[in-house]
Amino acid sequence: MVGGGIAPMPAGNKECYAVAKIHQKPILNTSLPAQFRQIRLVLAREPGHPEGDAEVAYVIVAPLDPEDRLDAKLWRKYRDACRIVRQRPGQHDQHGYLVQRPGGGWAIHYHGETNHPDEVGYHFANERFIVGEYVSINEGGKMHTYRVSSVSYI
Repeated sequence: MVGGGIAPMPAGNKECYAVAKIHQKPILNTSLPAQFRQIRLVLAREPGHPEGDAEVAYVIVAPLDPEDRLDAKLWRKYRDACRIVRQRPGQHDQHGYLVQRPGGGWAIHYHGETNHPDEVGYHFANERFIVGEYVSINEGGKMHTYRVSSVSYI
C-alpha cells in the first residue's frame, strides 16, 4: 500500500550494495521526513505506444532534495522506506526498493516472489522529479522513457 501507510516488503535480500536490513513492520508516513514524496511515472510515447500508456507505470516513494532530485543523504538514513511498485496491465504489481549502486547511480531492486533483475534508472541522480519531466529506465536491457505524471506529499 502506498498512501495511508507503506506496506512491508519481503525479507531475504542477497544484494551486497546499499540495501539495509528489511523490517517486517509497516512504515507509517508520519515517521518519514517531510521531503518524502510519492512519485508516479507513466510510460511516455514510444513505438507500440504512440500515446504512451498510463497503465504501464511506477510508483516511487523517496525523498527529494530542494531541487527535486533524489536525496541520497536522506535515502541512506531511510532506505527501507524508499519503495517502488511496478504496475503493468494484466499483471500483479511487483514491489521493490530504490537502491543506490556503486558510483552513485540508482536502480530498482526486486526480491521475493519475482525473479526480476534490477532495473536501472538512467542518470536518476541528475533527474528532476517534477510533473511533466521525463526519466528513463533500463528494463532488461531496453531503455524506456517515462513521464513524471504526479508528485505528492506523503
